[in-house]
Amino acid sequence: MKTKKTMMFSVILVALICIFTIGGIDKYRYVFAANVIYYGSDPKDVQQVQQKLKEWGYMPDGQVDGQFGWKTEQAVKKFQRNHGLVADGKAGQQTLNAMGLGHLLEKQFTKSNYQASRGATNRDEAYLLAQAIHGEARGEPYIGKVAVGAVILNRVQHPSFPNTINGVIFQPGAFSAVSDGQIYLSPDENSIKAANDALTGWDPSGGAIYYYNPAKTTNQWIYSRPVIKTIGKHIFAK
Repeated sequence: MKTKKTMMFSVILVALICIFTIGGIDKYRYVFAANVIYYGSDPKDVQQVQQKLKEWGYMPDGQVDGQFGWKTEQAVKKFQRNHGLVADGKAGQQTLNAMGLGHLLEKQFTKSNYQASRGATNRDEAYLLAQAIHGEARGEPYIGKVAVGAVILNRVQHPSFPNTINGVIFQPGAFSAVSDGQIYLSPDENSIKAANDALTGWDPSGGAIYYYNPAKTTNQWIYSRPVIKTIGKHIFAK
């Protein structure tokens, strides 16, 4: 009887893991893939959306810069509400049709044509960065999440570290989220946004290549690093 209960529990556990994993993958594909223009989308497409919104007065203070940020999201929501659409801030097919930009989603995006700056070579690395931010900075203020992402990207550019996002994140002993398995959690929307902001050049860390929580770290060497600033519970250093 005990063995049957154990087996049943194992089956249920595996099923739940599959559900959450698939849910995370679907969310990732929705945010970064071709069926919507949102955070992480092709800058040329984002620029066309921004231009329309600006011409129609939905983002008077926003820049037509090709980067899908908070102002663009709010402008899309306002446009959607005014046109009887679901106000989710994501420019999907219905929203783009209403803007006269329905053709933007007709082309197929692939990993090979994903354009991202600051070291991400494809959508998988962009998502991995979001996972790392979620695992390392969950509960931190938004600017702190972006700063953690920036540190990872700063390491990619630094000669003392691996030269890819994947290499930096999985460098042995580098991040506690990898050691304790939190890297494999599905990132929330804020972590995905933070990854995109870091990839497009925002570095609230001030060029840091290290960060730590003094209440948790047992690494005495880290205290020898020159401190740049404190954001939330993390100290950022070079």
